[in-house]
Amino acid sequence: MYCPYCRHVDSRVLDSRVTEDGSAIRRRRECRSCARRFTTLEQMQLVVVKRSGVIEPFSREKVVNGVRKACKGRPVTEADLAKLGQKVEERIRAGGQAEIPADDVGIAILGPLKELDPVAYLRFASVYRQYESVDDFEAEIALLRASLVHAETDAHAETGAVKEPEAPPAAPRKARARQPRAATPEPEAETVEVLTAEQLF
Repeated sequence: MYCPYCRHVDSRVLDSRVTEDGSAIRRRRECRSCARRFTTLEQMQLVVVKRSGVIEPFSREKVVNGVRKACKGRPVTEADLAKLGQKVEERIRAGGQAEIPADDVGIAILGPLKELDPVAYLRFASVYRQYESVDDFEAEIALLRASLVHAETDAHAETGAVKEPEAPPAAPRKARARQPRAATPEPEAETVEVLTAEQLF
């Protein structure tokens, strides 16, 4: 490790501490030449193994770039994407493996993306899992709805929310004669634009 001030090659460690998430070690060092102090951060290097056998370093930025297109047009900010990238990296590092198959990276993305935006999740999952028919989408939507209902039920259970009793029905009022109202024209049907797959991705 070169000293950042005088470029001397030798230094001594004064203190070592593990970071809060346990993913790295922070060391305080002192240069043996100029006696100036500096801090280094030692972290396990993650590499991704592609299906072709090519190995490349894990990049959080590549994860964010891959998800950004699925989030196009959705209420997702750059800060949300940055948090998602951090969650994905934390999940991968928690596995304790230095070499990660590319498929495992995609699986690690699906969970945080489902929590962030269900529509973006469907877009990403359709490409990652290579959906080939409408049945694939319907099956995934059914699973997504079930998970959302389950999460909502758990949230109510944690907060201890109790449904308030319904108020008794009001006493019926005496009917009054109504004057005939003038006929009003029916509103025109609203046009809904349907996006094609090319527009979504």
